[in-house]
Amino acid sequence: MAFELTSTAFANGETIPQKYTCDGLDLSPPLKWTDTPAGTESLALICDDPDAPAGIWVHWVLYGLSPDTTGLAEGVSEMPTNGKQGKNDFGRIGYGGPCPPRGPVHRYFFTLYALNADLDLSPGMTKANLLKEMEGHIIAEAELIGRYGR
Repeated sequence: MAFELTSTAFANGETIPQKYTCDGLDLSPPLKWTDTPAGTESLALICDDPDAPAGIWVHWVLYGLSPDTTGLAEGVSEMPTNGKQGKNDFGRIGYGGPCPPRGPVHRYFFTLYALNADLDLSPGMTKANLLKEMEGHIIAEAELIGRYGR
């Protein structure tokens, strides 16, 4: 079986419900993953929007998740075992839901990384810093794409 990332809130390629956006409650959606690869020492998750007018917009950065973790509940505020949240492009720690300008529908990529190391990183890292730290440690990726527009 393949390393897979899913959500009970929306299917891959489908619309993200309003409650998970800035137009709703701005809660992080529930996520679940299966078949974490052998040799995984930690997991990281990044959610971003490549369709943002200013370029890629980062909505969520998480890392240091235990390889035994199999998902995240809706509305993450407390991290599961050893997990840490980074800084999004809204300038906040944690999740910032889809909030596109009026116009075309945007895509939101939730990418889960299986790492062969348990990186000792401080909370509050940016996506760029995290990607640099993960270099050479990514053994697999799983992706879930949601869509949202106004």
